[in-house]
Amino acid sequence: MGRIDIRLSGSGGQGMITSGAILGGAAVYDNKNAVQTKSYGPEARGGAARAEVVISDEEINFVKVLKANILVALTQEAADKFSSEVVDDGIVIVDDMLVKNKPSGNFKLYSFPIVKAAAEDVGKSMVANIVTLGVLNEIAQIVDFDSLEKAILAKVPKGTEDLNKKALKVGRELVQNN
Repeated sequence: MGRIDIRLSGSGGQGMITSGAILGGAAVYDNKNAVQTKSYGPEARGGAARAEVVISDEEINFVKVLKANILVALTQEAADKFSSEVVDDGIVIVDDMLVKNKPSGNFKLYSFPIVKAAAEDVGKSMVANIVTLGVLNEIAQIVDFDSLEKAILAKVPKGTEDLNKKALKVGRELVQNN
């Protein structure tokens, strides 16, 4: 597998920081090494937010993501800011409702209605981050699906387990059906 550098970006309140922690936890369940860092804009909710996750089956000596293998951008600002920092032949995933000007570069671009699917197919837009994880993992196959689900269930508030399992499934199905 080697090292995979992932940047999850959007605005505060979209759950990208939580998604990074969940993805790192899933990697640990898969007996991989993982480190997650996070960054918020000057205002938490509504400002820029990003999580960076490094996953490797070897020791991780440098924890920062300089060039991402995978970028998730749930806002236009995130897509504009970070799409130039993706490795050649990397993966960029955007929300097609929130990112109107699609980034271009030497990467594979995937565009899905992530927030809309969370609101309409799951019934709660607040689980868009979990839908995102379903999309991301179905495309990139970073961790075992069961490990991802286990990490989600360990992190989400009690009483929301079924909602979050549904959100993960909806994200997975967005990719399978397109």
